[in-house]
Amino acid sequence: MSTSKKIANSVEATKGRMKKVIGRATGNRRLEAQGRAEQVKGNLKQSGAKIRDAFKN
Repeated sequence: MSTSKKIANSVEATKGRMKKVIGRATGNRRLEAQGRAEQVKGNLKQSGAKIRDAFKN
């Protein structure tokens, strides 16, 4: 997996984590749920890439 894709997936997960924290702090359940979804999506992409790289070698 290219470095740019790894960075993009990491940024997506981090952005989701921040949205989740801000949503929790402000009591905005929608923002918190959106952040949780983005975080999971970014983490899944990272995991998929790691598995792909493991089988590639």
